[in-house]
Formats: sequence, structure tokens, C-alpha cells
Amino acid sequence: MSDEVKMEVPAKFEKMVAEIEKMSIVELAELVKVLEGKFGVSAAAPVAVATVAGPAEEAKTSFNVELKEVGAQKIEVIKVVRDITAKGLKESKDLVDAAATAPQMVKEGVKKEEAEEIKKKFETAGAKVEIK
Repeated sequence: MSDEVKMEVPAKFEKMVAEIEKMSIVELAELVKVLEGKFGVSAAAPVAVATVAGPAEEAKTSFNVELKEVGAQKIEVIKVVRDITAKGLKESKDLVDAAATAPQMVKEGVKKEEAEEIKKKFETAGAKVEIK
């Protein structure tokens, strides 16, 4: 394994690395569990976070549309909400009313093209939205 990873081992760790290289996979797994228990850490967590965060940032395929401001044409905005979400009149009105005090999520998990279309519809109705 040390041939595959070309890394110079500091002198103070040479003996320890040599011992670890002699261990079987089962022994290494046991050693990891012992170290995790002894120091109250998890060897898997940092790797999982780095693996998940990297690709998600590079290729985002799912977007959310958030209604930020209603504007002067409240009725038109309510119509757009009904059209996009397939909610009833009362639910759409409640969502638009709530957007007057705090941003409201209108649609989640849509493709970029659909999010852009939704944004245009809201802007035509005089509202401001943000794609996240």
C-alpha cells in the first residue's frame, strides 16, 4: 500500500506505520473502533461529509423557488401560485399573504429550466423570487 501512495512518512511515525502495515483488514477495523472509542471521534464522518459536499456543489440539479416579495399585483401572484403549485385558492392566498412578512418556498426540487420559467411568471405578475 505504501508503494501506491507516494507519501513520505516522518521519522517519528515510521515504527507505527510499519506495525499498521502488518495488520489485517479485520485488525485495522478493530484498531479504528478502539481509537474512535478512546478519543470520542469518528473516522468515517469527515470522509462522508467531504464526499457528499464535493459533487453536490459542482453539479446542482435540483432547485427551489422562494417567493421574496409579492409586489402590487397580489391577485396575479396568487394566480401564479395556484398555477404552479396546484393548490387551492385559500392555500395560495395564505402563501402569498405569508410572503409579505417572510420569504415563502413555492416549489422545491425542480430542474433549472423549470425554476427559470417559474421565476419569469412571478416577475410578470410583479413579484420577486429567488432560485436557490
